Amino acid sequence: MSAVPRHIAMIMDGNGRWAKQRGLPRAAGHRAGVENIRRVVRECKEQGVEYLTIYAFSTENWNRPGPEVRALMMLFGEFIDREMRELHQEGVQIRHLGKIENLSPALQKKVRYALDLTQHNTTMTLAVALDYGGRDEIVRAVREMVAQGYAPEAITEESISEHLYTGGLPDPDLIIRTAGEFRLSNFLIWQAAYAEFYSSPVFWPDFGIEELRQAIAAYGQRERRFGALPETAR
Repeated sequence: MSAVPRHIAMIMDGNGRWAKQRGLPRAAGHRAGVENIRRVVRECKEQGVEYLTIYAFSTENWNRPGPEVRALMMLFGEFIDREMRELHQEGVQIRHLGKIENLSPALQKKVRYALDLTQHNTTMTLAVALDYGGRDEIVRAVREMVAQGYAPEAITEESISEHLYTGGLPDPDLIIRTAGEFRLSNFLIWQAAYAEFYSSPVFWPDFGIEELRQAIAAYGQRERRFGALPETAR
């Protein structure tokens, strides 16, 4: 067992409920949630986590009200403007998981800037799932393989994994979801086959250092068998 997971994936849930509890508009909850990302990234780096993947915006989130979607996209752009230089200086590499073509031209430019700026960094990888859906990712990967002329016998778990958005990244060891929910919501459904799952009752804007440490401590108590029997049962 490893006390610290190599790769943590986060489903950042509860921004709207956090805002509602305070009598604030949902956009205020999203802003607080985006501002919390930096704190969690820093603590993951301090804990020795090599990869952090955050679920920022799903393919289904386009169905939310237009003003809310526009507010989220604006916040993502602000995050890049405000944080990218410091993340780069700290050696954090940015990866984008998902479609980029549906984003506004201005946001696409900022995403590409972040990717280009940090592409050679090696201290830690922050993968941002933006306009991402797990099923859509698998369909896209299979279509790409068909277009490349893959023979049926050449299609393996490894070759599919290489064609996913996460190609080159290890599968997540630990998936954390905030706000007390217990579902993946179309997030990393291929990659999460043997990930440990941890649900926190805390809304994402309040999910801080202590909550993250609790999740990592809980992970450290688990025995990951990957389908095999424990040694004592053999």
